[in-house]
Amino acid sequence: MRSFDTLVSIVARLRGPDGCPWDRAQTPATLRPYLVEESYEVIEAVESGDPDALRKELGDLLFQVVLLAQMAQDAGWFDMDAVCQAIADKMVRRHPHVFDPDHVEEDAGSVAAWEARKARERGAEVSMLDGLPKALPALVRAHRVGEKVSRVGFDWPDLAGVRAKVDEELAELDAELDAKDTAGIHAEYGDTLLALANLGRFIGLGPEEALRGANTRFDQRFRVVERLAAETGRPLTERSPEELEALWQRAKTLTPSGHADAGD
Repeated sequence: MRSFDTLVSIVARLRGPDGCPWDRAQTPATLRPYLVEESYEVIEAVESGDPDALRKELGDLLFQVVLLAQMAQDAGWFDMDAVCQAIADKMVRRHPHVFDPDHVEEDAGSVAAWEARKARERGAEVSMLDGLPKALPALVRAHRVGEKVSRVGFDWPDLAGVRAKVDEELAELDAELDAKDTAGIHAEYGDTLLALANLGRFIGLGPEEALRGANTRFDQRFRVVERLAAETGRPLTERSPEELEALWQRAKTLTPSGHADAGD
């Protein structure tokens, strides 16, 4: 892959004595926000369905990876080749049913088999949750934690069970709201979100994706509300609650709902 080698050499030059002052000044810590931003831009490109946008955003994210590897090489830790070799070795090790012609394992391609291989690598003293970064967005981590623990049977038996848990947490949140207990409200609100994230897992929806969709719909509809208000010459600040609700209902009819029944 000559283009990959070219990118690696470009990054090395940017970090070199005669390179770019900005690139030379960066550290792994300073790159953190850029890694997060570029990762989300890749996700946005995936959701857009635009192959050209995805190609560009993958390149931007790859640049961050190569830049981090170059920093590690500068510090004498490892180089880009070591990064690639480590992940190549891991993928071969985790897929013996693909790469080892003599491997025999029942249901070798299943998620359970994958997790069993990971557990053997971690060893008996390490929690199965240790592999989940604490820096993950909270809703994503809640979903992934639920997936992880469900594989050892720590889960509700069915959708009705997790749905009842949502009602239970909402009732506990209501009780804390009535008591005006700030700490209790904080805890029960979090427990409610956790239960909702697990509900999404049972119905096959990622909470982060679902919430992003809801945010997008709200954004589209509120912009329509603003436009409708401007067309009549009265700003939103001068509208009654009833008028605002009427504008919102009108906006819902003018924007896509994201599902068959727009009854929200």
